[in-house]
Amino acid sequence: MPEDAALPEDAAELGPDADPEEVARKILLDQLTGQARSRAELAEKLARRRVPDDVAQRLLDRFEEVGLIDDAAFAHAWVESRQRSKGLGRRAMAQELRRKGIDEELAREALDEVRPEDGEAAARALVQRKLRTMRGVDRTTATRRLAGMLARKGHSGEVVWRVVREELDAHGVAEGENGADPVAEAWWDNRSP
Repeated sequence: MPEDAALPEDAAELGPDADPEEVARKILLDQLTGQARSRAELAEKLARRRVPDDVAQRLLDRFEEVGLIDDAAFAHAWVESRQRSKGLGRRAMAQELRRKGIDEELAREALDEVRPEDGEAAARALVQRKLRTMRGVDRTTATRRLAGMLARKGHSGEVVWRVVREELDAHGVAEGENGADPVAEAWWDNRSP
C-alpha cells in the first residue's frame, strides 16, 4: 500500500468540514511512523498535500518542541546508518544530508563524529566485498573499478588510494607488465590537492 493511500490526494479533497490541522497532524504522524524524518522532508510532504502554510509551520514547530522532530538526532542517526549499511564516505553523507534539508551546522556536527578510521574501515569492507567478485581481473582494471566505486561512495582520494593498494596487495592481485599500476599512478598524480 503506498504511503499516501490512507489519505485523499490533498487536504482540500477532504471537504469544507475537514480540519486542516487534524489532516496535517495525521500526515505527520503517518510519516514519522517507522522512521525518523527531517523537518524539511515533513514540510515538503505537507506542502505536497496542500496543507496551509500557517498550519504546517505551527504543527512542525509543535512536533519539534515535543521532540518528535529533531534534525540533530536525525542527522546523527542518518550518518551512522549510512556509513554502516552503505559504506558511504563523508562527502556522500554530506550530500545526502543536504538533500534531506539538514542545516549545514547540524550536518557538520554529525559528520564530525565519524572517526577517520571508521571511514577507512567502511571503505576497506566495500573493497573486500567487491574483490570477491573480481577473480581473474588484472590489477589495473581492479584498481580502476575499486577506486571508482569508493569515489562514488564519497571517500577521499587519500583513503581510496591507500585502501585499494593495500587490499590489492593483501589479495595478491597481479601488477601490470612493468610492475606498475598505471591507472592508479595516473589517478594519484592527477588528484586534486
